[in-house]
Amino acid sequence: MGRTARNAGFTLIELLVALAILGALASIVLPVAEVSIQRSREQELRRALWEIRHAIDAYKKASDGGRITKMAGTSGYPKNLEILVEGVPDQSVPKHPKIYFLRRIPRDPMNPKFEGPESASWGKRNYASEANDPREGDDVYDVYSTSTKTGLNGVPYRKW
Repeated sequence: MGRTARNAGFTLIELLVALAILGALASIVLPVAEVSIQRSREQELRRALWEIRHAIDAYKKASDGGRITKMAGTSGYPKNLEILVEGVPDQSVPKHPKIYFLRRIPRDPMNPKFEGPESASWGKRNYASEANDPREGDDVYDVYSTSTKTGLNGVPYRKW
């Protein structure tokens, strides 16, 4: 019929089987959670790269359009990322109000433990450097992640 008061509860074997099942489920769930977290950070990296690159292109377009003072012999790209946030005087309007290209510089999400300003978390490529050998210089033509890790798609983050 039923268990008596003396036999109530779980046996040691029943507890071990339950723990084994829980352990197997946990070993399946943890890798899926890690991939989900990495995918989220990669999406944040894509968004940050797009935002900064879009601002750099807008600065260049404004420079080529005569809205920003451009020194002879310069590329027309910003000298640093901070200029995109600080703004530059609009030369096409008599009172010269500032043109802003970014509200803030996003931090490189692949370097979460980086100490220092957000702009220093990114690698910067100047206009004169090669794409496969990016170097900093007189201007900022492009940005890239300084992480040495590889994305879920097999491409290193610094190549995104």
